[in-house]
Amino acid sequence: MTRAVDFRLLSYNVRSLRDDRAALARVIRACAPDVLCVQEAPRFAGWRARAARLARATGLMYVTGGATACGPMILAAPRALVAATADATLPFTPGLHRRGVASAVLRFANGARLAVASCHLSLSAAERLRHAPLVLERLERLGAPEGVLAGDLNEGPEGRAFRLLTRRLVDARAAAPDGGELTSPSAAPARRIDAVLCTPGITVLGCGVPEGLPRADLVAATDHLPVLARLRVEAP
Repeated sequence: MTRAVDFRLLSYNVRSLRDDRAALARVIRACAPDVLCVQEAPRFAGWRARAARLARATGLMYVTGGATACGPMILAAPRALVAATADATLPFTPGLHRRGVASAVLRFANGARLAVASCHLSLSAAERLRHAPLVLERLERLGAPEGVLAGDLNEGPEGRAFRLLTRRLVDARAAAPDGGELTSPSAAPARRIDAVLCTPGITVLGCGVPEGLPRADLVAATDHLPVLARLRVEAP
């Protein structure tokens, strides 16, 4: 049994599948993720069927999230076995969208157990700062030796919530830049508001917006660009 396993984790805001779903599926398949952390997944009537269609179109399996997490969702390839799931909603601020976290423990063939959380922080800076420590707590409560938090943070590395998260977690893009940096909007990216953050025990092999994908598909798929992290986790 190997002691380390390499895996690919993709974080992607899919704007409720309102755009070109065929282009979206092509982008995801080209990235070949083992784990897909979705933001703005379908969460209203028929959301389960729409999530299942996305999973089929991308060759992945539904793990958790969607309406149960107010939008964040996790899909995974068959090599990432699901050991546990735990979705949660975050404290609600009247007048703002309800937010939540989709989370799971995944197990790989080398015996490594990995906590994964997908989140979408608020447009409000104050609410982002309130929610950030709660998102960290959700990741830690999964009890796995290592963990990854991925999502649309709605602010860049200079933001207070982003900086709070990176006191405990490693910004994968900063650790091993690979590919593009800016993620939003997809047609003319100007900000890096989507990120993959991981515990220090995970080795970051590379992280960024994948290069070589058709620009027409990236723009048609959704209003964000995907962030792909190539990571390595050791067995305990």
